Amino acid sequence: MASPIRIQVKRKAGCEDIPLPRYMSPQAAGMDICAACDGEVTIAPGEVVAVPAGFSLAVPEGHEAQVRARSGLALRHGIIVPNAPGTIDADYRGEVCVILANIGREPFTVRRGMRIAQMVICPVARAEVVAADALGPTARGDGGFGHTGM
Repeated sequence: MASPIRIQVKRKAGCEDIPLPRYMSPQAAGMDICAACDGEVTIAPGEVVAVPAGFSLAVPEGHEAQVRARSGLALRHGIIVPNAPGTIDADYRGEVCVILANIGREPFTVRRGMRIAQMVICPVARAEVVAADALGPTARGDGGFGHTGM
């Protein structure tokens, strides 16, 4: 197993009670992120809110932090991360917030300290964009949505 990537995390003042991101099992890919909202935030069906996480972080250059839904919240309550995966760039140093949407049928209440999302650290490949007059052919060509069938 490779050495873990070191991520510096800084708690926001007043958020000492909020756990820092952490893996909940030995082989978990994602670290759980907890809500640092003041009080409760109720998300109505169809509503989208940004929930503060109470920390900022320094993602190493060449990496990103991806924010994803927790499967249990998605399955049981319809709580998703609508821009999933949300990206935290290596040069961002502000407070992490999690965008949550309620696609369920009932209002959902987020409470301070609740695990609301997960964060995965991933390497990033940088691309050089080069203008071209033509692109090489492929068997698929320009076949778009639904091209390969249902």
